Amino acid sequence: MDFKDEIKLFGDRVEKLKDQIQTEEATKNAFIMPFIKALGYDVFNPFEVMPEFIADIGIKKGEKVDYAIMREGEPCILVECKHWRESLDPHNSQLFRYFHTTCAKFGLLSNGIVYRFYTDLVEPNKMDEKPFFEFNVTDIKDNQVEELKKFHKSYFDVESIQNTASELKYMNELKVLINAEFQNPSDGFVRHFAKQIYNGILTSRLMDQFTSLTKRSIQQYINDLITERLKSALKKENEEQKSVDAEPSNSQPEVKEVKIETTPEEMESFMIVKTIMRQKIKVNRIVYRDAQSYFAILLDDNNRKTICRLYLNGSKKYIGTFDDNKKETKNELSSLDDIFNYTDLLHNTVAIYDSEKEKPQLNKINDATSN
Repeated sequence: MDFKDEIKLFGDRVEKLKDQIQTEEATKNAFIMPFIKALGYDVFNPFEVMPEFIADIGIKKGEKVDYAIMREGEPCILVECKHWRESLDPHNSQLFRYFHTTCAKFGLLSNGIVYRFYTDLVEPNKMDEKPFFEFNVTDIKDNQVEELKKFHKSYFDVESIQNTASELKYMNELKVLINAEFQNPSDGFVRHFAKQIYNGILTSRLMDQFTSLTKRSIQQYINDLITERLKSALKKENEEQKSVDAEPSNSQPEVKEVKIETTPEEMESFMIVKTIMRQKIKVNRIVYRDAQSYFAILLDDNNRKTICRLYLNGSKKYIGTFDDNKKETKNELSSLDDIFNYTDLLHNTVAIYDSEKEKPQLNKINDATSN
């Protein structure tokens, strides 16, 4: 299992377990320690992960940080933990106090769900007030996984991380500002665009009008971008599918092909099922076949191994799932996100197909043994 899959699975586990975790200590054991382990460190080796690391502060002796990740006998990352229900905002000052008393170059503040990484970009040996890298492990993006990978034991390099830390920090802050402007455009933001298309005086009434128009324009632009990405993905998938399905057949009479158009909504459902199944199998085993009446998602490109069928072209949307006897059951979907509600059922369906695949091999082994 590669690092990305391991972190994604860890995030799924956190989401399922969090409501059962009642204390800060339980958060450490169930979330923080497995996270550190996922970064390649032996959490049971104090030479790699030191619990209750002592960081004396001035005249205050015996001050302890929850964990210190060690390299060559010195702390390189200080880890401060909180209960998963706690907001992290009031707690960075505690990590701030520990930071300048050690030679560690990074601080990690986490409640097991949100992870905030700090360093000393502004002033050497003094931890910055704002993190340069932050993510929610239950909703971690692929680009964030790549940044997190730099902290893995196998790739950890202080200079490399610090070289990109400044860029990450400012990009994250810019994304927050851009998101705020997109959700609720400020007067300055609206004026910047309005003055370029309107030559008159921007009265209060016009500003209200342009604010609404700016917000709607942004939303439409984002929707257009998403549609284009889906179309591009659809085109690529269709080209790949055609190359797989293309087989010369000179002896067959030419049959007029019924045009089937795979919609962006069907492609989105395919991506959702791939996301669900990547927890159990390699995603290259999952393919789709579009038909006039349904959109089928198959295992190993075998129409006898249908994972599910999606019926998305009518006024109501349905998912068709299959039991042990390959009998189909249709269930209505209020939105495509409802597909995630059938995760266990889809996993079970694929497990059945894989067990059927193993039976002939087991029979051969048993026959050989008996002979």
